[in-house]
Amino acid sequence: MERRVYRVEGMSCEHCQAAVQQALEGVPGVGSAQVDLASAAAQVEVTGDVSEQALAAAVAEAGYRLVTP
Repeated sequence: MERRVYRVEGMSCEHCQAAVQQALEGVPGVGSAQVDLASAAAQVEVTGDVSEQALAAAVAEAGYRLVTP
């Protein structure tokens, strides 16, 4: 399992945090996701070959922006 950390833009409340976490956990190959509102960060554990584009697209669909390196 690989752990990745990303910045998330656009979150302003706990609902936003939950929406981003749900979006990330819905991507095939993601084992878990922890989203922290205070630091605007998402920690994602992937179990398969998950592209950053797939993660960013899922977050964008939820209305937020995942900042990839």
